[in-house]
Amino acid sequence: MKRSVIAVTCFVLFFLYTSAFADTVLKYNVNGSSNWVPYYLPDSPENPGILGELVPLLLAHANIKIEKHNFPPRRTNYALDNGWLDFDFVSPSWFPNGDLGELFVQSSAIIAIEEHIITLASNAKNWQSSDSLTGQEIGTVGGYLYHNDTEFTRVDFTSEKELIKALYKDRVKAAISGDLPALYWAKQLNCPVTFAALHSKGHLVMRLRKEHAALLPNINAAIAELQSNGTIDRIIDKYTQQAVFDRAE
Repeated sequence: MKRSVIAVTCFVLFFLYTSAFADTVLKYNVNGSSNWVPYYLPDSPENPGILGELVPLLLAHANIKIEKHNFPPRRTNYALDNGWLDFDFVSPSWFPNGDLGELFVQSSAIIAIEEHIITLASNAKNWQSSDSLTGQEIGTVGGYLYHNDTEFTRVDFTSEKELIKALYKDRVKAAISGDLPALYWAKQLNCPVTFAALHSKGHLVMRLRKEHAALLPNINAAIAELQSNGTIDRIIDKYTQQAVFDRAE
């Protein structure tokens, strides 16, 4: 009799858990990273960028519903901190000591990512160490996270595209950018830039509010599946093959 009661109790708890799980809808911001080319490509529904394609695919494989929102880019972190959004994609290397904060948990690694100090070739010799940032005015993107931005003065622009324009207008001598966005916009603008010192190196992960931590096993399983079957690599290649070729030249 006791075994029957335990079995029924377990079944009820499992049913309640899976029902709650099925009803969960995670909110994310499509605008917060919309300038982050080629990870997101705004106004391009057929080719929305690496994360533009990967986010709905990943969450569908994890059997989790999602809901798009359009907060202004500078409000994304505030919205995440206050629970208006549930997740985004970041690299722990962008945070002091790799700590995403007590409000969040993180998924397994999804995509390798690097940031460099970028500058014009004529200035590159002055930016061969990350220590060269100290006390300087450095081009950054408003709303983006930089692990050591207390060491320099941020000069915020709206996108990596505007960072490169600022270098050519001599508004800043150096900026910090992810490699692929810098390569993409340097090509589009026909404004070559030089990669100087490495600023950060790591992996993109999903930063998920900790009240949804129970969803991580499904999310991580979906990441592993899309990595093992080559889907993530194919999506990355779709948007980066030309950029990688340009850098090799």
